[in-house]
Amino acid sequence: MDKLFYKDALNYHAQGRPGKLEVIPTKPYSTQRDLSLAYTPGVADPCLAINKNPDEVYKYTGKGNLVAVITNGTAVLGLGDIGPEAGKPVMEGKGLLFKVFADIDVFDIEINEKDPKKLVEVIKAIAPSFGGINLEDIKAPECFEIEEELKKQLPIPVMHDDQHGTAIITSAGLLNALEINGKKIENLKIVVNGAGAAAISCTKLYVKLGARPENILMFDSKGVLNKKRTDLNSTKLLFARDVPDMSLEEALKGADMFLGLSVAGVLKKHMLLSMADNPIVFALANPVPEIAYNDAVATRDDIIMVTGRSDYPNQINNVLGFPYIFRGALDVRAREINDEMKLAASHALAQLAKEPVPEEVNIAFNVNNLRFGREYIIPKPTDPRLIERVSPAVAKAAMETGVARNPITNWDNYIEELRKRLKTSNPLLRQIKTRAKHDPKRVVLADAEHYKMLKAAEIVLNEGLAEPVLMGNATKIRQLIQENDLELHGVEIIDPRSNEQNGRRKQFAEALFLRRQRKGMTFTAARSLLLHRNYFAAMMVATGHAHAMVSGLTRSYPDTIRPVLQVIDKAKGHNIASGMYIVNTKRGPVFFADCTLNIDPTWEQLVEITLQTCQSVREFKVVPRVALVSYSNFGSAEGEVPEKQRKAVQYLHEHYPDMIVDGEMQANAALNTELLSESFSFSRLIDGPANVLIFPNLESANIAYKLVQELGGAEVIGPVLNGMKDAVQILQMGSSVNEIVNMITIAVIDAQNKIR
Repeated sequence: MDKLFYKDALNYHAQGRPGKLEVIPTKPYSTQRDLSLAYTPGVADPCLAINKNPDEVYKYTGKGNLVAVITNGTAVLGLGDIGPEAGKPVMEGKGLLFKVFADIDVFDIEINEKDPKKLVEVIKAIAPSFGGINLEDIKAPECFEIEEELKKQLPIPVMHDDQHGTAIITSAGLLNALEINGKKIENLKIVVNGAGAAAISCTKLYVKLGARPENILMFDSKGVLNKKRTDLNSTKLLFARDVPDMSLEEALKGADMFLGLSVAGVLKKHMLLSMADNPIVFALANPVPEIAYNDAVATRDDIIMVTGRSDYPNQINNVLGFPYIFRGALDVRAREINDEMKLAASHALAQLAKEPVPEEVNIAFNVNNLRFGREYIIPKPTDPRLIERVSPAVAKAAMETGVARNPITNWDNYIEELRKRLKTSNPLLRQIKTRAKHDPKRVVLADAEHYKMLKAAEIVLNEGLAEPVLMGNATKIRQLIQENDLELHGVEIIDPRSNEQNGRRKQFAEALFLRRQRKGMTFTAARSLLLHRNYFAAMMVATGHAHAMVSGLTRSYPDTIRPVLQVIDKAKGHNIASGMYIVNTKRGPVFFADCTLNIDPTWEQLVEITLQTCQSVREFKVVPRVALVSYSNFGSAEGEVPEKQRKAVQYLHEHYPDMIVDGEMQANAALNTELLSESFSFSRLIDGPANVLIFPNLESANIAYKLVQELGGAEVIGPVLNGMKDAVQILQMGSSVNEIVNMITIAVIDAQNKIR
């Protein structure tokens, strides 16, 4: 395994384009005019503007979003002084993390200089290029001096992440550990093993949180830091205590906390046993901690254990801090990153760990339901909420402490911008969820014998989006709830096959028989069908025992919708039902129909599909702009497909003159206003692109949305079922938890609209 990983690591960095970063233009460059604007002569104008007002550099260049990741290679990871060239892969990796997690651009700079004063001068000389400087892998104690001098001399944020990143993340962990074990930080007896940059910075920040220096014992490789020692530098002297020489074993007796930033295996089981009740152990030596996680938790069941490894709970990972701290600092053009900003990040991280965890985080770490407690005191690096919690907290602290030069005035807009940076923005979905919370409805979940459906139920219940009703074998459902520690207390469970449902099952069978008796169904058959959860759930909705139903997780779409269509009527005035997908793109949502039900609709059915889709789109508070798409543009090609699209548009123009609808047209013309205005200036879509695409048949619609989803990376929500009298939504078989949550939320909105 080690050999395989070694080979993969080398290939990862070498294959294709070597390294991990490249420079991508952000402006057009296709024409000679573009090039003239980018360079000479067009570049002269912003140059003169900046010369007149230096702050304009943030307006006309990328400085405000550019960080220098700088090293001299003297303390690279755990590899030591391997030189600047050998440190470059690490700096490129840091740049990748900045970009991926916070959309910050990076130039990695490796400097061949060990003299601290000369290194400061070099960095100071190149600083005008950057909005911030991240120092990396510079050995102690020189790193303290270098950072301190740069902070004094430069008007931009400077942070040595090896020191402060670990301090910020462990401080968040410490705050939550204390909440769990009920101890006060001012009374905490702390033993620190290791006296390098990270250990010193961690301990300083703990003091800022309220720890008392007299309660802290720090060890380096030569022993405890005490005032008798004459070999301590100025940084270590800050934590030298008036105590006799002692061993780590002696110091740990009765200690409340161990912080290890040292070497593997130094903390023995008997030493751990000697610590106080509910000990906090941060064993951060990497890759092998001061005590193995499994040994620690086997030795003490009251321990709160933290390591630097991703394969155990509570990982201290600096990626939880530096991207978001710099993001917040850059966005307010902070002059520095001060202690208040660091502590704001710690508190934001601590608070986030107490909140329900998004399902994508559970999936990423192969767990069913992370919850705040001894094994989860620090957020996971994949949590998409980090940028919108930590960066604003840092920005606010910068403003409150007077180091921000570009204060934020609209925090809602700022948070939305942060989400957009990472493509996590989905205003439509957030709007839908907000509406659902105002009036949650009773939704039957017909596949509740499956963990994913139960997890989705927990989420919608926790967020107040719906009142879930769980349908299936009650024993199996309760067992799954218990096994996965799901919070579903008090949620109703209905087993259609149970004796307690005999009365309701008979009532539903009579209603179904009356409905289907002239379509070949006997009463006996109706009673038998009501043993199946999709028939039973549909009857609950049809008879008013529930407001909506969601099903389809474990069955194909045709098998799931067949009972629904037999039980529930079409909406008044509708002859067919139709399916719609919501495709979330950078420019906003685009609605695709019909993607699920009508294989080859007639032009009359296309009219009905268009009307149903527009009604649904309006219910999402979006003004529909409709294109009936084909392979032809306004008669440019003949055939059955463009002909029926043409007839549908003609009918809509005549009978719905206020509707923004046009076609038949090719998809690129529907979405490209410039193309439309150049060639088809008569189109009703000339003022903006279409946001509703009506496809001529199921084949083209299905292919289109799946191509967009897979190749374009767009988030796709659906299929949304339109044209039904009652609120029913059918999942794609095998949907993820997030997809189920989205569909439950849409079912609630559908029910709200149909009940009013």
